[in-house]
Amino acid sequence: MFTTREIEIYEALPGVSADIKAVVFDFDGTISTLRYGWEGIMEPMMMELIVNGRPITDELVIEVKEYIDQSTGIQTIFQMQWLAETVKKYNNNPRAVDDPWWYKEEYNRRLMEIVNQRIKELEAGIKRREDYLIKGSIELMEELKRHDIAIFAASGTGHPDVVRESTCLGVYPYFTKVAGAPVGRADCSKEAVLRNLIEDKGLKGPEVLVIGDGKVEIMLGREVGAVTIGIASDEENRQGINEIKRKRLQKAGAHAIIGDFGNIDAILKFVGM
Repeated sequence: MFTTREIEIYEALPGVSADIKAVVFDFDGTISTLRYGWEGIMEPMMMELIVNGRPITDELVIEVKEYIDQSTGIQTIFQMQWLAETVKKYNNNPRAVDDPWWYKEEYNRRLMEIVNQRIKELEAGIKRREDYLIKGSIELMEELKRHDIAIFAASGTGHPDVVRESTCLGVYPYFTKVAGAPVGRADCSKEAVLRNLIEDKGLKGPEVLVIGDGKVEIMLGREVGAVTIGIASDEENRQGINEIKRKRLQKAGAHAIIGDFGNIDAILKFVGM
């Protein structure tokens, strides 16, 4: 690994320009922080439903925390499938619901209490959109647009919510396409976007840049031969490095890691633009 001001490069790209034609962004934690703190909603909910009033063991805390950490970035419904299976495995409540979609709805209800409050503050002018955007994200997208590069948002969050939240933050117009988790279907929107670009649009792997804070999009990007930049974002401060994410992204195989988009020149230079 070597460092060029504010970008850690783990695997240098070929000397020839990558000729990026499309950029696929994850949304939550990569551009938006409207859902910052989601782990603090999911973790207690999982433990509450698994133990059903019984004591919470240290082993269960570790199991839940490790699962949430390694599943970050996947469709929420897959996390809820794990929860439904784990509730059944522990068998603390034989009458517990066995439908992962019910768990997803309950998790979303709890999370949206926080998200909706943040959106209300935005709409009322109490908060600015910059208060919920990773540093430099608007500036980077404007620069990509200037280079006529197509920009996509691919997220494990429900599609209507991604559209709504990207609109509230004023970033929706930058995207060629927004792809959130399809309603009522357990499909991977991130994989679908990448496969479409490679298989249907005919782009070569190095012509696609994937940027995200989760291992899922980085691993999917590497699978199709794309250039990958992990963003180990500190969502609370909207800039700087989150060490937990950094380690996760290293393991996922990111070509390079940044904390935010504050140094656009270094990012563009890395990908040959």
